[in-house]
Amino acid sequence: MKKLLLSIAFLNLAIIGFAQEPSTLPKGFAPGEELKMDAYLQSRINKAPNPLYRAPITTPPPLPVRTAAQWEEQQALLITWTAFPSIHRQIVAAAQLECNVIIHCADSNAVKSDLTSNGIPLTNLKFIEVAFNSIWIRDYAANTGYFGDVDSLILVDWIYNRPRPDDDDMPISTASFLNVPLYQTILSPNNLMNTGGNWMIDGIETAFASKLILDENDGAGTYSLAYPNHTEPVINSIVQDYHGINRYIKMDELPYDGIHHIDMHMKYLDEKTILVGEFPTGISDGPQIEANIAYVLSNFNDPWGNPYKIVRIPMPPSTGGSYAGTPFGGAYYRTYSNFVIVNKTIIMPVYREEYDTTAVRIIKQNMPGYKVVTIDADNASANLISQSGVIHCITHSVGVKDPLRIVHNNLPDTYNTTVPYQVDAIIQHKTGIANAQVYWTTDTTTAYAPLTMTLTSAVTDTWTGYIPAQPVGTQIFYYIRGQANSGKQQVRPMPAPAGWWQFRVLAPVGVNENLSEVFSTTLYPNPSHGITCIPFITERKLNGKLFVTDITGKLVQVIHSGDFKIGSTNYFIDTHEWSAGVYSVVAETNEGTTTQKLMVK
Repeated sequence: MKKLLLSIAFLNLAIIGFAQEPSTLPKGFAPGEELKMDAYLQSRINKAPNPLYRAPITTPPPLPVRTAAQWEEQQALLITWTAFPSIHRQIVAAAQLECNVIIHCADSNAVKSDLTSNGIPLTNLKFIEVAFNSIWIRDYAANTGYFGDVDSLILVDWIYNRPRPDDDDMPISTASFLNVPLYQTILSPNNLMNTGGNWMIDGIETAFASKLILDENDGAGTYSLAYPNHTEPVINSIVQDYHGINRYIKMDELPYDGIHHIDMHMKYLDEKTILVGEFPTGISDGPQIEANIAYVLSNFNDPWGNPYKIVRIPMPPSTGGSYAGTPFGGAYYRTYSNFVIVNKTIIMPVYREEYDTTAVRIIKQNMPGYKVVTIDADNASANLISQSGVIHCITHSVGVKDPLRIVHNNLPDTYNTTVPYQVDAIIQHKTGIANAQVYWTTDTTTAYAPLTMTLTSAVTDTWTGYIPAQPVGTQIFYYIRGQANSGKQQVRPMPAPAGWWQFRVLAPVGVNENLSEVFSTTLYPNPSHGITCIPFITERKLNGKLFVTDITGKLVQVIHSGDFKIGSTNYFIDTHEWSAGVYSVVAETNEGTTTQKLMVK
């Protein structure tokens, strides 16, 4: 059943937000809004279309649809200009270097004047003067889809889960401005309520959500015709018809995230990698997040049948050390996962340097080559996080009309030193692919060598190339380039050659080998005063303990005990309340012991 009452903590946040930004509706329900939903939805059923705009289509698309992932090429980033101009300016300054920025606003001249007076050029900017209710365009804008994988661009829009009619109509004006067909899930039997913050897709056939999608479509309204009333199989069918999603993974809602949107703690980095926010053990939503991830890893694999790679990123506390839902915790839901990818740039929220440094480094480590732009969302003049959302929540994107799509299962580390490494990629463009190459090197400071890829399956649009076998100890960096018959070119990863995939050629498994490389990189930040990342890498399964001791050898904290997973894992400690001095981070395993020093200031 729908959760008709907000938690006290979340309601308090909404009230705090109103006190700070009286002209801004929060991301969640404002006080009294939830009681208006039934009557509001009933009023929308027979709403006449606006003759000024291209009429939306309320039946399912006639052809199979593919929903684009957020790392695919974008023609425009969308924002709604309202009560946080200083944050909007920074988004515009960063995004206009990558694509058009479409600004929905009440007065375009006022916005232009604001940008110009703050030294931001009016480059690649488009303006739509339109009525709006709130800043949260991620939730109410339409999503990018394509017929035939890459053939024709469409937009798909749902019923917005707030009684905000101007926001709910925004996709119509956007689609008309871009002259793109708009499909809407607003009429029975295909009526579906959903929000962009609770929608994470891989660009193939998988979507993630919290079970909010079930709550808001269970018919628990006063009017039987107003709230959508669907079983889970029917919801899955609608999403399949309108979005091409054949695997819709739904996780339990988090108890202290009052809006239950997964973009507040999760992010796809690519088709097989999921960034997940991490709380200290047992704190706030940490236990439920861990349960959800365990559920996903136990029941689902990435598109190539392998376990998802989970990358952890800390959830920063308040200045007093509190988290949402903890004792005395009126803390805002600070998160780093709520960032937006705009072609080759990542725009992410930050809060305080002692936590931000670690978060930015984790993003750069896992998305090499991307430019990372940080925006302070937690200060008195622009306290966006007080409204229960951040950068991803106030932006949305529209894909290009002629995408050149490259999908690749990047190569894992290998023991092979004799057979060339096979590189397969799906490469597609509506005019067809003229040629493709894989570029590779063992040293990113030198030039990449191109190797020709050949079409090995016209049915699946698969192209194949081979990187020569390399000796033990070699680290190989590579990327893929495709050129369409139209002449359009694209690379993947998109920032290549600055960005790349990599794999290593490993030595055969031995016994009692030296563990000096068990820490994959230097601990960071070091010196530390707050969240510190401890990268740990192993080529085989180990069992043991990871712990910290002080300068006298006294145990300070056990970080991990038990099996260490093969591959790379990031562990975290919080040194905020530790005494200044020298500490030792020790990995003690069944194959030996290794230590690194950590300075706490």
